[in-house]
Amino acid sequence: MKEFLFIFRRDFKAKEIQPAEYELEKNVKHWKDWLDLLTEKGLLAQKHKSWDAEGSVMKPGESVTNGPYAEIKHSIGGMVVIKAENYDQAGEIAKGCPIFELGGSVEIRMGL
Repeated sequence: MKEFLFIFRRDFKAKEIQPAEYELEKNVKHWKDWLDLLTEKGLLAQKHKSWDAEGSVMKPGESVTNGPYAEIKHSIGGMVVIKAENYDQAGEIAKGCPIFELGGSVEIRMGL
């Protein structure tokens, strides 16, 4: 099996689209259940890691700028490394990700 990085992105800044507290609580439970299922199936290679929504960007010849990427609206909210045979299987695994409940996305990258 190969390792795949799942990067979870969502708009954490726009106040008008942020979930209500009860929606967040429900979503956190779905995350726990989904990650537990991946662990039980032996598909979780590394534990989930959350990241702040701020960060900084460095570009050649320029100073450091605040915020992860000013030109994109979705920030990285977390990541996991899973085990799968190929991109198709990784995509099937990603379909169960709770980030979709909050309008987010999953970027999938295969380890080399």
